[in-house]
Amino acid sequence: MKIRLLLSCLTVLIAACKPAEQPGAATPSDAPAAVAAPAAKSNQPQVLVANYPLQYFAQRIAGDAVEVRFLAPKDEDPAFWHPDETAIAAFQGADLILMNGATYSKWADKITLPESKAVDTSASFKASLIQVNETSTHSHGPGGEHSHSGTAFTTWIDFKQASLQAKTVRDALIRLVPAAKQAMETSYDNLQDELNTLDDRMSVLSRRLVNQPLVASHPVYHYLARRYGMSLKALLWEPENVPDDKAMADLNGILSGHRARWMIWEGTPAPESIEKLEAVGLKSMVFDPCGNVPESGDFMSVMKANVEALEKAFQ
Repeated sequence: MKIRLLLSCLTVLIAACKPAEQPGAATPSDAPAAVAAPAAKSNQPQVLVANYPLQYFAQRIAGDAVEVRFLAPKDEDPAFWHPDETAIAAFQGADLILMNGATYSKWADKITLPESKAVDTSASFKASLIQVNETSTHSHGPGGEHSHSGTAFTTWIDFKQASLQAKTVRDALIRLVPAAKQAMETSYDNLQDELNTLDDRMSVLSRRLVNQPLVASHPVYHYLARRYGMSLKALLWEPENVPDDKAMADLNGILSGHRARWMIWEGTPAPESIEKLEAVGLKSMVFDPCGNVPESGDFMSVMKANVEALEKAFQ
């Protein structure tokens, strides 16, 4: 009798401890597998940029106040990059879109970006943009064939224009995050000081460059040449490609009426290219426009190295 009473009590206790089933709840046999929670979205305003110089300016000015995103792959020229649907959606959903202007992002003409969020950072000097008549086409990287005809777009290698672009970036960021205005103004002032120093050094150098014909491997130095008085003629060469007989014939055609002693490259040329140029009396130097993220350093360190290379060549 006592045993039966004890078993009865245990049964009641077990039933009381078992959680009650909720209506419609899945049983162990049909319960779905656990699903990972989606990654939390950043609480910072999202700033999308068209190229690396704008990424650098925005990060220097805003610091941690925003999240700056540059989506172009490292092996492509951002000016000729074609974003996929995911990248386009990211641009369209951004809180601020910093565009270079000067027809830099060819893809932007084919999609709709929210006008209230897109900022043309070269708009303040639109009237002085350089128009290029270039009929030849070529390719570099996975971007396919293209020409450099139209508006010259490497605006920031005129350091005065770079400062104006950075100012436009500052103003747009302050409108986006007004609480960070004071810090952003201070950061911009520091950036402007560095850009002005580069401009001053190049202006001093221009007195030596004015009578020095130069050849460029690529037609991207229009604003550099105009600002700093360079007499420069451009080819359509890539640093990684060794010039063939036709390319050397094109170069010799230029040199026949343009007695240059230096060629400026966008990146480090192949050793064989250097040898071929030396055979016709040309030395090589690098002035990297830095449109994409550099392999080492940052925008400012690359620009300082560019200026130092010119200073050493024409000291």
